[in-house]
Amino acid sequence: MKKALSYVVTAMLCAPAMMANAQEENEALTISGSADAYYKYDFSKKPNIPTSFASDQNSVSIGMVDLILGKKVGKASFVGDLSFGPRGQGQSLLSASDGNSFHIQNLYMSYAFTDKFSMTAGFMGTFIGYEIISPTGNFNYSTSYLFSAGPFQNAGIKANYQFTPKVGLMVGLFNDWNKYTDDNNGVTDIGAQLSLAPVEGWNAYLNFLKGPYSGTIYDLTTSYQVTTAFKVGINAADYSVGDDQGGYDGGALYLQYGFTDAFALGLRGEYFKTKDIKEADVVTTAGTKVAAFTLSANIKAGPLTVIPEFRYDRNSAESFEPYWVTTPFINSDMNPTKGASQFALALVYAF
Repeated sequence: MKKALSYVVTAMLCAPAMMANAQEENEALTISGSADAYYKYDFSKKPNIPTSFASDQNSVSIGMVDLILGKKVGKASFVGDLSFGPRGQGQSLLSASDGNSFHIQNLYMSYAFTDKFSMTAGFMGTFIGYEIISPTGNFNYSTSYLFSAGPFQNAGIKANYQFTPKVGLMVGLFNDWNKYTDDNNGVTDIGAQLSLAPVEGWNAYLNFLKGPYSGTIYDLTTSYQVTTAFKVGINAADYSVGDDQGGYDGGALYLQYGFTDAFALGLRGEYFKTKDIKEADVVTTAGTKVAAFTLSANIKAGPLTVIPEFRYDRNSAESFEPYWVTTPFINSDMNPTKGASQFALALVYAF
């Protein structure tokens, strides 16, 4: 790994000289982003479903303001993505010294050595999974268990090579999950992504990330635009934390149909299972299973999307346990129950 890192550093040091000899085209600074807010009501009258975002019960609440800056000069470019609000701070980012002031979603620089080969370094949204933090990138407003289990960000350096318009490969060296700096462990993880586009409208990504502290995850993300109106997506993952130390596996199916340019319906069905945690071949924390179904509508009015959403989750847990997803849902009497349902209404404005 150290030898590979030395090659990466050498390439980065050579980049300024190559830039000086290249014809530079100064593109304008781009500004984009989103703002979102929501209302959620859990029918048990208690906060229940433990996935990310849309967590406040019977409240009109804010998500975040996301501000994305980008600029390209010649072959060099940068992206800076700042978020303000619980969705883009304490609910998805590492906390700073005051507990909730870290704002950077993405901060990275790239250099395109050729039309096919580029390198990127910095703090980046993870390449693992189907859903992302920004609500503009998801059809459903509440997120899946696979998304909530992480990772959210990867800090490191990666190389991208596009063999053909249909086949690309990324390999990279990263810090431990969700760490913008890692003085204790250093660069420990290795990751890769094989991207495929077999036919028009079909994209698939085979993802891998492994580290001595974070564990090992294999992830498949694919989507196919069957017709102009109908889209199918799949996310499947397997994650392990060492030998018998837990993890999860699961899959999600996304079905979306656009009736008009202004109205679409989408159904997400998910199965998520946590793995047993063992000590000396004895199960100390038993894994559980969750099945979740989320029906969302996207109603568009220009840059504004209104998302009414109904969700039902069913958990196999029957008693309270320390592991987060093992904890069963609760009813209005604060007693354990296997099912939970909620309604949410979200507003997402993209700019």
